[in-house]
Amino acid sequence: MVSQAPTIFSLQAPKDVSLTEIEAELNQVWQSYGIQGADGGLPAATRATTFTLVVYEPEETQYLLTATGFYNGPVDGILGPQTKTALQAVQKKHQLPETGSPTAETLTALRQEYFQKQHPGPKGDNHGAAMGYTFSPTSPTLADEIAIRNPCRIIALCPIAGDDEGVKAQVSAYCPIQKQSSSTLICCEYITLTGTAAALERIGGMIPALLIGGLPKFLWWKATPDAANPLFKRLAAVCNNVIVDSCNFNTPEDDLLSLQQLVETGVPLADLNWRRLSAWQELTAEAFDAPNRRAALKEIDRVNIDYEKGNAAQALLYLGWLANRLDWQPISYRQENGDYDITYIQFLSQDQKHIEAELAGVPLADMGEIIGDLIGLRLSSTNPQANCGTVICSETGGCMRMETHGGAQSSGLFQQVSSLSEQKAEVLLSQQVQRWGREALFEESLTVIGNTIKLRK
Repeated sequence: MVSQAPTIFSLQAPKDVSLTEIEAELNQVWQSYGIQGADGGLPAATRATTFTLVVYEPEETQYLLTATGFYNGPVDGILGPQTKTALQAVQKKHQLPETGSPTAETLTALRQEYFQKQHPGPKGDNHGAAMGYTFSPTSPTLADEIAIRNPCRIIALCPIAGDDEGVKAQVSAYCPIQKQSSSTLICCEYITLTGTAAALERIGGMIPALLIGGLPKFLWWKATPDAANPLFKRLAAVCNNVIVDSCNFNTPEDDLLSLQQLVETGVPLADLNWRRLSAWQELTAEAFDAPNRRAALKEIDRVNIDYEKGNAAQALLYLGWLANRLDWQPISYRQENGDYDITYIQFLSQDQKHIEAELAGVPLADMGEIIGDLIGLRLSSTNPQANCGTVICSETGGCMRMETHGGAQSSGLFQQVSSLSEQKAEVLLSQQVQRWGREALFEESLTVIGNTIKLRK
């Protein structure tokens, strides 16, 4: 059951300020409020006192091009040749001047296509909704799930395409009003910085000064992670956790390799998509809790994973976790694209047994909200006497395909992952900010799958 969103009370609507006036303006908001009104209509407000969250939003033009299928490159805010070619394709489709630049007419056409993809029905599906893009970075919706639990400061960095006119700053403050708490409003402060990617990089040295001292600091990097990006490097160096969401990666294999490189340089990474695998990991471990089943783990030599076609990140991360837990070493990686995107991976166990893994990107008529969600998985053995057969599937019909997948051994254990309504990035983010630092199991699994991807032909 989805809880109803709380009523939002605005202490300060978005207000334009100069970069040097940000702190003074926020202080003024709290000084002028702070005390309950004479009519007793609203309680006192609690200022951000738990952590700072820096959110790097994707550049709108590239994100729209990605969500509508015109672009498959990095979302980095740079209008290079690939982005210009994509813009020309949009302009040609909509009979606009083919300038290759993000004109107002072009953006309007892209927004219309994006809107259609967000809404299910004859004119579009809900695939676009999974992209998680919002056209109003100053909207309180981003922090609702966080502000309900913790008063915090959110710094939104919003790169835009076009002429470099410096960085514009806005400040605002929002408080979700909770029925169960009438004594205090729990509020979030917002600082929004908007400009070209180059302009934001220029003021990168000022951003650490806006982080609340002595409290945890998180960076949610919603664009393509790039270790060479000066702003990314600067912010990653001062934050306790760098958070990404691999379900939005345009090129999952390449971007997972980038994450592995970041881990190797000491960046404390977290992936919201990794959190979505927790139920699958728990059910897998539970399937081998019994002593006789645990002994059969070493008999597994066939792994089949089905996922929603479009992003293999979840499937790869799960396989990396499984191989890491069972100490398998990758020896080959091969891909075949078609109606089904098939990836064939071979591992070698400690006792020199070959393990064959097959990842299948399955096209679905009704795609879920998260791109690349797991549908079903099957663990089996070519040894007909082994007691390791296991099928785990979602509630969307993955079991039927897995049960008839074939193999020398029939699966002896079936489990089903319940439908998880709390898979959206904002909800997972509100859980992620309760912890920080390095996550050993994620990093180890990422290393295994990174080393596997490097074997691709």
